[in-house]
Amino acid sequence: MRSRYDSPDLTPPWKRTAAVPEVAAEPDLVVEEVATGFCGAVVGCEAGTVTLEDRFGKHRVFPLEPRGFLLDGAVVTLVRPTGPTRPAPPARTASGSIAVPGARARVARAGRIYVEGRHDAELVERVWGDDLRIEGVVVEYLEGVDDLPAVVAAFSPGPDARLGVLVDHLVPGSKEYRIAQAVTGPDVLVTGHPFVDVWQAVKPSALSIAAWPRIPHGQDWKTGVCRALGWPEQTGAAWQHILSRVHSYKDLEPELLGRVEELIDFVTAP
Repeated sequence: MRSRYDSPDLTPPWKRTAAVPEVAAEPDLVVEEVATGFCGAVVGCEAGTVTLEDRFGKHRVFPLEPRGFLLDGAVVTLVRPTGPTRPAPPARTASGSIAVPGARARVARAGRIYVEGRHDAELVERVWGDDLRIEGVVVEYLEGVDDLPAVVAAFSPGPDARLGVLVDHLVPGSKEYRIAQAVTGPDVLVTGHPFVDVWQAVKPSALSIAAWPRIPHGQDWKTGVCRALGWPEQTGAAWQHILSRVHSYKDLEPELLGRVEELIDFVTAP
């Protein structure tokens, strides 16, 4: 009688390496190289190598090694595509819009989009910056939602100068919700996401974490996040790390994506 120890593979199950999926290195596929952290879109694939292009247009060539790349936070093995090569899709901006080569920034509109803080503004610029420049939309930030009524009054919005506002933690019954209701009008749109802070609008998979930690009420949220994740308790440095992992709209939660797109449409409507 043969036992399981008669198998040619004597490696115990708990020591065996889990299989990872093979993914064809098709043009425009966005991956991250495990060893260097370089993230970019596939622009070429030859025998044994793949060429990636990051958002700055920099190219790097990597070997097609097993378990060598991350796709949406999961380890994969890239392989050379089989069959006829499909034409490369049109270049796109970080927001997913079709890029317009050589397009110049439009003269700024009278309308504006306000966001609640510097981190919000930097995140919007990272993903929608190209679109905003083509549309001539300027993004400014508030020091706090408490200042919103005074900002709206000073701005004097009208049909040709609409004002859009993005607010953190905009949920019914909150202080932010009450202020938003008070200033909303035909030429003012206040919308927002449900997250405590815009940090949470970045998908955990983009940061290679399982989930954003829960921070007890009454504790500074950002400091608590740094502590829970084992990061240095320097929120500025933590934010720069988070922002560096955002390469396109795919790295953001839909609750933020929809609201920013809504604001852009509102302030650019004829």
